[in-house]
Amino acid sequence: MTITPATHAISINPATGEQLSVLPWAGADDIENALQLAAAGFRDWRETNIDYRAEKLRDIGKALRARSEEMAQMITREMGKPINQARAEVAKSANLCDWYAEHGPAMLKAEPTLVENQQAVIEYRPLGTILAIMPWNFPLWQVMRGAVPIILAGNGYLLKHAPNVMGCAQLIAQVFKDAGIPQGVYGWLNADNDGVTQMIKDSRIAAITVTGSVRAGAAIGAQAGAALKKCVLELGGSDPFIVLNDADLELAVKAAVAGRYQNTGQVCAAAKRFIIEEGIAAAFTERFVAAAAALKMGDPRDEENALGPMARFDLRDELHHQVEKTLAQGARLLLGGEKMAGAGNYYPPTVLANVTPEMTAFREEMFGPVAAITIAKDAEHALELANDSEFGLSATIFTTDETQARQMAARLECGGVYINGYCASDARVAFGGVKKSGFGRELSHFGLHEFCNIQTVWKDRI
Repeated sequence: MTITPATHAISINPATGEQLSVLPWAGADDIENALQLAAAGFRDWRETNIDYRAEKLRDIGKALRARSEEMAQMITREMGKPINQARAEVAKSANLCDWYAEHGPAMLKAEPTLVENQQAVIEYRPLGTILAIMPWNFPLWQVMRGAVPIILAGNGYLLKHAPNVMGCAQLIAQVFKDAGIPQGVYGWLNADNDGVTQMIKDSRIAAITVTGSVRAGAAIGAQAGAALKKCVLELGGSDPFIVLNDADLELAVKAAVAGRYQNTGQVCAAAKRFIIEEGIAAAFTERFVAAAAALKMGDPRDEENALGPMARFDLRDELHHQVEKTLAQGARLLLGGEKMAGAGNYYPPTVLANVTPEMTAFREEMFGPVAAITIAKDAEHALELANDSEFGLSATIFTTDETQARQMAARLECGGVYINGYCASDARVAFGGVKKSGFGRELSHFGLHEFCNIQTVWKDRI
């Protein structure tokens, strides 16, 4: 049998080009079986009490820690994340289980209301089985930050993972099995686009959550809308990183390098457009370029390396094409900008200067280790530049003037603003975007409530 992307999901080690595994796409019978299991699993799971479900979250965390190194190595092997960052992803995911186990039950308690007879409450009921379509860039964390609150709320979770991280998908499923999560409460299958369409239409799927590209989110969102099903979309970003003249320069540069080059630049909510007030621009640029040049890139299994390969060869080619277009449009190359020779899918830390709003690196998401520097005349101009984007995921402001920072935050068109620090998703705060970065929220109580049937129960209303 000929194996092609049309017939199989193919996992390739991006550091070597070695084929790791192949898995045939799920057929109609596979999908029907998964949906039957999900429906049966949800019927039983919704009847369990919240304390039991919270304890099972702790079991998931324990099971994940027991396979911590195995999971980290799988992440590194399949998508090229530097091993220390992969280990941190596993630890963060396990901690998420504990956090929701501790705080989630209180978030699902009935809420009192202000009706006159004090006999109305808001209840958070299970919704059903949630279809999750997840990406490769955080192959564990992206799954866990949705699955954990969804399952705690009494729902089922059915995963369709990115085809290049099937090993991660299989290992995550094993973790849930190790933790004693019943079959059908957590499930996964290797569905292609037609399979996803079939599942969205099926009445046994209650809602959909997607993390991915704008194109994928728009297509799936349209299908969910046609089926009258709720969806949460966490899509692309081209986050502004604003540095004003009075900023702590050393702190700003450190955060800028971490925010742009973590995960080899393959992060949706990450600094991409560096908008620097002109009085500090030269000093910031000099230090930023030096710090980026000092980053070590290479075999992601080597703990000394801060950057690994990009996850797929086509993504590297696309990124390089964006860089070339931006340079042709008049930007200046300060660092990197060339595909590395050899078997691995490596692209060096790259810095583009003199980037203006009409250029590709400003208008499009640069999903890789490329920073675009734009100079702002003043704080008002920086704000104008920051909002001049079709994306609205997160933003960063570096300044010692907290009053000004908070005033600017109120006017930034995005889902999260980070003052004197760079963006990171955290269980304790809501995560999501506006504009073409999507809608809905993950994490915190907002993410927990997204996939609940928020039910009014009112006694003696006459």
